[in-house]
Amino acid sequence: MRFDDEPVPGYPLPILPGHTSPGRFERVLRAGGFAVTTELAPPDSADPEDVYKRARVFDGYVDAINATDGSGANCHMSSLAVCALLTRVGYAPIMQISCRDKNRIAIQGDILGGAAMGVCNMLCLTGDGVQAGDHPQAKPVFDLDCVSLLEIARTLRDAHHFQSGRRISFAPRVFFGAAENPSALPHAWRAQRLAKKIAAGAQFIQTQYCYDLPLLRTFMQEVAALGLLDKVFILAGVGPLRSAKTAEWMRKNVPGMHVPDEVIARLAGAKDQGREGRNICVELIQAIREIRGISGVHIMAYRQEESVAEIVERSGILQGRAPWFPGRDDVPMAAQRNAS
Repeated sequence: MRFDDEPVPGYPLPILPGHTSPGRFERVLRAGGFAVTTELAPPDSADPEDVYKRARVFDGYVDAINATDGSGANCHMSSLAVCALLTRVGYAPIMQISCRDKNRIAIQGDILGGAAMGVCNMLCLTGDGVQAGDHPQAKPVFDLDCVSLLEIARTLRDAHHFQSGRRISFAPRVFFGAAENPSALPHAWRAQRLAKKIAAGAQFIQTQYCYDLPLLRTFMQEVAALGLLDKVFILAGVGPLRSAKTAEWMRKNVPGMHVPDEVIARLAGAKDQGREGRNICVELIQAIREIRGISGVHIMAYRQEESVAEIVERSGILQGRAPWFPGRDDVPMAAQRNAS
C-alpha cells in the first residue's frame, strides 16, 4: 500500500478528512502503517550541503526526520533552518521546538514560520537545562514547558489566534507531537504524564530509548488502561549502542536513561560490540512491533546515522514499503534501489 504518493516532489498533499496536516508522516500513521523516524544531527556549519549529506543516508528508510533543537543544550544550526532546507527538496522533517531558549512570542512566530515553509510536523519539548551543554553561562528562558507549549500550538492551529487572543489570517496546518520516557522514575507517573500531554494537544509521541522491554510493556498497559491508545500514535525510541562502555556512560550521565544490566553484559561479551549493538537494536524493533499500541519506532543513532539503513532492512519493519525521498520515483534511481 502506498501512503505517500507525491505528484510533484516537495509539493503539499491535500489534507485528508480527519487529518490536521498535509504531511506524509501523518498519512502513514493514520493509514495504519508502522512508521519509522530518525534524527538528523544539525551541523556546526552554514553550508546547506552539510544538511543534505546527512539527510541522504536515510533515503528510502524513514518516514520523517527530526531536526533537533539544541539537543543537550549544545549549539548547532537551528531546527527551523534545517527544516527549511529539508522542505525545499521534499523531505518530511519534524521540527523540534525547545522551551529553553525562546519565549512564547518567538515560539509562536517559529510555528507560523515553519508551517509557512511547509513543515508539517512539530515536536514540542521542554528542553535540556543550559548547564548540560557547551554554553553553561547562557540564560535559560523556560517561559513555557511542553504542556503549555502544546496548548498554545493547538490554539494557533485550531482556534486561529495567538495566546494573546489576536487573530491570525491563516492557521498552521501541523501535526503536533511530544516526547515521553517510559523508563524514567517514578514509573507509576509516566502514563499520567503522557495523558496530560495528549489532553494539551499531542497527536504523536516519540519516546526516549527503550532498552527494557518489560518496562515498556508495563507502560503501554497503563496507557491502555487510561484509554489513551486511540488518542495518540506512540513511536518507541531505539538506537544502536556502540559498546558496553558507551551503554554504561549513557546510563550514568543521560537523565532518565535506563540500560538493563543484561544488555550491557551482552555487549561486553561480544567480539564485535558495535555489531552486537546493532543486533540488539534490530531485535528490540522486532519485539516492539508486537506490543499493542505501538505505531512505530524512532531510531536515534547519534554519530552512527549510516547504521539506520542496515537496522531498518534487517528488522523488516517496512515490509516492502519504500518511504518517499527526493528522487524515489525517478526511474534510474528506483531501478538502482531494486537491484541493491
